Amino acid sequence: MAVMFDDAPAPAPPRAWSPGPEPSRPELVVRTLTHRTLDPAEQVRTARAVVRAPRVALGQARDLVRAARSTVNLLRPLRGSSLTGPVGPHRKWSCAKVPLSDVKNVRAGLGGTVNDVVLTIAAGGLRDLLEARGERVDGRTIRALVPVSVRRPGEHGVYNNRVSAMFAELPIGIADPVARLDAVRAQMDGLKRSKQAVAGDVLTSLSGFAPPMLLALGARLAARAPSLGLHTGITNVPGPQQALRTLDRRLLESFPFVPVIGQVRISIAIFSYDGDLYFGVTGDYDSSSDIDILTAGVERSMDELLALVSARVASEAP
Repeated sequence: MAVMFDDAPAPAPPRAWSPGPEPSRPELVVRTLTHRTLDPAEQVRTARAVVRAPRVALGQARDLVRAARSTVNLLRPLRGSSLTGPVGPHRKWSCAKVPLSDVKNVRAGLGGTVNDVVLTIAAGGLRDLLEARGERVDGRTIRALVPVSVRRPGEHGVYNNRVSAMFAELPIGIADPVARLDAVRAQMDGLKRSKQAVAGDVLTSLSGFAPPMLLALGARLAARAPSLGLHTGITNVPGPQQALRTLDRRLLESFPFVPVIGQVRISIAIFSYDGDLYFGVTGDYDSSSDIDILTAGVERSMDELLALVSARVASEAP
């Protein structure tokens, strides 16, 4: 977006540009393997990195071991749910919108991070959806793939895609929204300590493959493999918090779209832009044409948490 849009009203002058042909997947693999194995500069750089930073290499190995332990639960078979199963060729898309300031007020009043609050209200929407379908939700969790950025502090503004993932069990069985937020926060803190996301980044850096390609292939494998099952995916991407323009036209709203993968029938994407959080939910049309219940539940859960924070502030006022 930083490349495609401006933060000033003046339009950018047009420039002639002709793109090259898109490389195929085999070409990407061959290029990467050739670059890593045959390029002397790459070989020297890799050797120097190992020699100069043995502690870093040892730390990466420890992170991999810790992450392996934390992912043992992924081998546990999924409980049957209408969220997974055969997926047809057609899609239903639904959206929701909440002010980012409301999310930050809840974070300040009840604790956690912005992402913790987002996952909590997404869990509230999933709870509403399954209840409307007549499924039992008490005591249940929903296993979600949560992509996370693992960029280092010095990589802000660098056009790379250092993305890994964590696997969260969303506590949809908790009716109380504050208790649900506390459960999400405790779990995400534990997942961060387990180094799940860092381990995924270490694996991609060791392999030398382009991380976006590995993430895409890995996500398909995880969604299709019975032993690595998922109920849904929830990706939360922070966007620019100022208005953007292109050709002297202001971008008013930006709702995300994310595809469904394998036998996961519903995928949830969240994108923040110019003071608001935009939810885009994609569902398999044949089995999940009722996802408007989920997006309405997201907004309802946000209002519920915000009302509880307001009531707490009012009760503590002198």
